[in-house]
Amino acid sequence: MFQGASSLSLDAKGRLSMPTRHRDVLAATAANQLTITKHPHGCLMIFPRPEWEKFRERIAALPMSAQWWKRIFLGNAMDVELDGTGRMLVSPELRAAAGIAKDVMLLGMGNNFELWDKATYEAKEAEAMQAGMPEAFQDFSF
Repeated sequence: MFQGASSLSLDAKGRLSMPTRHRDVLAATAANQLTITKHPHGCLMIFPRPEWEKFRERIAALPMSAQWWKRIFLGNAMDVELDGTGRMLVSPELRAAAGIAKDVMLLGMGNNFELWDKATYEAKEAEAMQAGMPEAFQDFSF
């Protein structure tokens, strides 16, 4: 279960250093193999390979009416591996798709991660906070 936010920077080659707190779990559960793809909200999704395989099967099973979304998720997926120092390469195509240049936010979202351009994430978070809680939280107790 991945959770928490990390403010990170990509290096000059577009590599992301996975936070240490996630590396042991990724080594044990995914042999350091990950898959990165586009997210419909303008960020990237990073899956440990076993979780990606489950997601990929669900997407592949969608009807033809979802063909473009299959292309978006499956056609843009890139398999990567954490190197010996815990870094992974984020392809130029995926960085461009998410508007990522250098500063990013990595969010643990349970079974996967979201990777956001930092300024975009901060703007969208502020917008959500300003809009207030959605109705789904109506009966939720804090």
